[in-house]
Amino acid sequence: MIDLNSAPALDSLKPKLDQFFGLAKQKVESIDREYDDAKGSPVFTVGGKYTTRGWTEWTEGFRYGISILHFDATGDEASLKSGRDRTVAAMASHVSHIGVHDHGFNNLSTYGNLRRLMLEGRIAENEWEKNFYELAIKVSGAVQAARWTERQGGGFIHSFNGPHSLFVDTIRSCRILMQAHLLGHCLMGEGDKAISLLERALLHIESTAKFSVFYGEGRDIWDVAGRTTHEAIFNTKDGAYRCPNSQQGYTGFSTWTRGQAWAAVGFPEELELLAEMPDEAFEPFGGKAKWEALMLRAATALADNFIENTPTDGISYWDQGGPNMHKLGDYLNKPADPYNEFEPVDSTASAITCQGLFRLARYLRSKGDTANADRYEKAGLVTANSLFSTPYISEDENHQGLLLHSIYHHPNGWDNRPDPSKAPYGESSMWGDYHAMELAVYLQRLINKGPYLTFFK
Repeated sequence: MIDLNSAPALDSLKPKLDQFFGLAKQKVESIDREYDDAKGSPVFTVGGKYTTRGWTEWTEGFRYGISILHFDATGDEASLKSGRDRTVAAMASHVSHIGVHDHGFNNLSTYGNLRRLMLEGRIAENEWEKNFYELAIKVSGAVQAARWTERQGGGFIHSFNGPHSLFVDTIRSCRILMQAHLLGHCLMGEGDKAISLLERALLHIESTAKFSVFYGEGRDIWDVAGRTTHEAIFNTKDGAYRCPNSQQGYTGFSTWTRGQAWAAVGFPEELELLAEMPDEAFEPFGGKAKWEALMLRAATALADNFIENTPTDGISYWDQGGPNMHKLGDYLNKPADPYNEFEPVDSTASAITCQGLFRLARYLRSKGDTANADRYEKAGLVTANSLFSTPYISEDENHQGLLLHSIYHHPNGWDNRPDPSKAPYGESSMWGDYHAMELAVYLQRLINKGPYLTFFK
């Protein structure tokens, strides 16, 4: 369980964040200089050097997004140029990609961040450039919304596995539907039928809350409150829910922690947006209170589960039910060990969840729930302090990663093992580096009392 009593003061993180931003400059320049773009998008490191791994093209936006966020944090014009130029040159295919559920990853990390910076006055106002970013967001949101499966009582954006498959990851792609909706866009269907992007996002969020998140209500004998399944399977003939499953976790009946992480940040982000939108926008869909209750229930269950099932330092192992976790002894009452023999740590799950903890805490504080807000904030502070410290921050100038001890697909054996006698360790990933950078910018703005960081504006 995370040791909440060890939570540092927020301001004490500033030197670590400054160091992190300095390291990021080295890493961005190294990748831009050395990586062969002809190989495809960089995914994860092997021996400290970024390489690709063919599955789906879901990490390219993270690469350029890191550069854009580095400018956000430091004002470094070279980083802005790198991220902006590469977004223009390489990201169009991601806007129109009909084969993935990752639009909110690729396109808000690039077009979305650039638009936000322009609206904040951080980059020069240019109406046509802003229109370019907004057109990309609108089209991306509609393309994502078209990847639709009807289920009994609702629907969901299906994963690249096919129309039967609901991935917990995809809740974070709901952001692109929401942003496109806020820009006045919709999906045009057959017969010129206008399909609401807000409605599709809400229905997907509902499906995730109902079928990807557990609440300790006896759905199965592993129904532990706040645990998640990576994939929920549906019968596409009649829309019935069938069973939990997993692609990257150990089983559908254990909690793959990065899957849990996507939901742990996704629900609080949507709650923040919900608070900013007018009540009447939700009247056709049952009213705002309905959606607030659904999202808050999921967000708090996930946050509580993370606190209770993560080692004292806030760093996750890759799956709460990994088959060799019992060999780690009393692992929940000590810091995580990324160099152990049995099961790998996945720092990226903690980097993603950490932002969700802070966002949930802020949301609850605005509602007067100080006790729970304090609890989640302390968990976030403990986790952030670990992430931006040794052995998780990558200080080796020859290592292209920023956040060490990332895991991609442990069941498939894709992750590098520097020592075959130990679990995989010591490598980085584009999603881990991006979300560490996003977390760092989020915290920097809190410390400096800058504009609050959201995906919407």
